[in-house]
Formats: sequence, C-alpha cells, structure tokens
Amino acid sequence: MKPRVSLQDSALRNGNFSLRIDPVRSEDAGLYEARVKYNTEVHSCHVELGVITVTLSQPNPVVENEVVTMSCNSSHRASLVETCWFHKEHVGPPSRTFCSFPGALSILRPAMSDAGSWNCQLRYSDNEIISATYNLQILGFDGPTNPVVYAAAGSAA
Repeated sequence: MKPRVSLQDSALRNGNFSLRIDPVRSEDAGLYEARVKYNTEVHSCHVELGVITVTLSQPNPVVENEVVTMSCNSSHRASLVETCWFHKEHVGPPSRTFCSFPGALSILRPAMSDAGSWNCQLRYSDNEIISATYNLQILGFDGPTNPVVYAAAGSAA
C-alpha cells in the first residue's frame, strides 16, 4: 500500500498508533489489526474499514445536456434496501431528493443547476445507513438567458 500508508512517528511516543491511508481505495476495505509490544506486554486492536465509492458514467466535469449516471456502492455486507440521492446546492435542506433501488441515478439532461454537492445514502437490511458526498461539476454555459449583451463603447466586455 506504499506510499499511501503512513504512521505518525511523532505520535507514537504518546501512544497513538494510528494508521493513515490516503487516498483510500475500494480494495482497502477489510479487517485491520494493530499489535504493539511494550517491554513484555503485547496489546492489539482490530478495526474494520468500510469503503463507499461514488462513480460517474463519464469523467467529471460532466458536459451539460449529456446523460450522466451516478452510482454508489459500499463494502457493507448486508443486503442493500434503498439508495437515496440528495442534491444540495446551498446551505439548508436539500433542493432535490431521489430514492431508488438498486441505486444508480441518471440525469438525462444535466444543467448547470445540477452542479454541486450530491449526497448518496445507502440503507441496508440491518438498518445500517452509510453515506458519501460527491461534488458534481457541470461544464456548460451559465450566462444570461438572452443571448444579446450590450456594452458601452470603450469599456471592457
């Protein structure tokens, strides 16, 4: 996993044996064990890393008016019951919400208003809820609705 994995050497003296993985990949999901030996004592702990991934059918930024499908998957082992997508352009409640099964969201004619933060929320049969946020970028024209723009002679336009 090198060079994505590191220990903070300065924190080891204070008893912090945290493992840092950056960036996390879907294949990193699984059970991790840490073992620390101090004099004659051995301590261990187990941590399970779950990974959630959001993928697009085409590269980000998405071209305006070209179909895009967003999908959300997790390493969680229970059965997926529902996937909800929340679009949040501004601070406050989501402006749009879509819930479906198995969970892919298709936007047939993405517009500039579809850009921004999309939250994928997965609900499983064991009542576990896992979520991730994806920043969707739209490449398009976000100008005036009237294609005629007037500028004063001698000014910049």
